[in-house]
Amino acid sequence: MTDLFAACARLDPRGVADAIPPAVARGLDVDRAPVADGDDLVIEAGPWTSRTPARHLLPSLALLSGAPYGVRFELSGRRAGAWSPWVATATLGDVAFTAHADAANGLRTDIDEVHASPAVDAVRLRARIGGPGRRAVLDAPWLLTLSASDGVLAGRDGGAGAASLAVPARTQMTEPEAVRLRVCSPTSVGMALEYLGRAVPTSTLAAEVFHAPSDRYGLWPAAVRAGAAHGVPGYLLRFTDWATAAWCLGRGLPIVASIRYAHGELAGAPMPETTGHLVVITGLEGEDVLVNDPAAATAAEVPRRYRRDELTRAWLARTGVGYVFFGRPTNA
Repeated sequence: MTDLFAACARLDPRGVADAIPPAVARGLDVDRAPVADGDDLVIEAGPWTSRTPARHLLPSLALLSGAPYGVRFELSGRRAGAWSPWVATATLGDVAFTAHADAANGLRTDIDEVHASPAVDAVRLRARIGGPGRRAVLDAPWLLTLSASDGVLAGRDGGAGAASLAVPARTQMTEPEAVRLRVCSPTSVGMALEYLGRAVPTSTLAAEVFHAPSDRYGLWPAAVRAGAAHGVPGYLLRFTDWATAAWCLGRGLPIVASIRYAHGELAGAPMPETTGHLVVITGLEGEDVLVNDPAAATAAEVPRRYRRDELTRAWLARTGVGYVFFGRPTNA
């Protein structure tokens, strides 16, 4: 089971709620004000209680502003009525926050996600915002979310069919040779944003999501941060079933899915195997999943059809993580 907790400001709460699958929605805190902490501004949310004890905690912030800011997520979990110390994720953006522990009392940060062992039954979340553009959080729309999952894959479920979305195709293989094999995430985000009316070059997105300390283009919350910089809000969610994916697709929400598979596990894929790759799920048809796979050699070859049982293993059983972007629901 996965819960999605959310808080927002200067966005239409009904529009935000309409973009979150009811199966995971756990309410929406509205107009929670950031507070000053030294030079930083901090949004603190929760405590949020999950329906089942959570092992995977995945935060994201969509701040709809192009201002130069950095963000770090800090989490505290509760077990048997006692709260753990706060632990921090990696910082996104060129900001040097005060050093903070990345492990405490069974909470352990893996760059952009926090793992809890034993599981926690409630969570508190802080988004620490710094840098010259930090005051944008006081004026611009924002959406802060936390995906809390018990890590259990649901059994075979519904979602036999869903709308096929006409997501524009892009290939990462036309990018500069030095990065073309590494930019599946910004390429996939670019496809989703273009479908939602914001055409942003892959090279621009790649520069925005690149995380120099880890030398990666694929940090999950960095993708949400980049989409929001171009006016498109989004969130991260650990999917555990196809019914939730079908709900998103049926409402015109493409899913950028984080997958991995061994040799021979995903028939028809342009890469024989991968330890980490991003694709865009665009539809469901019977036992097939329609996908835009940016690793294809040409844009014409990007649209693919994968067997659902094989993509279940490559996506839902391995990470289940998806980026969900949606049209901007403003209060204006």
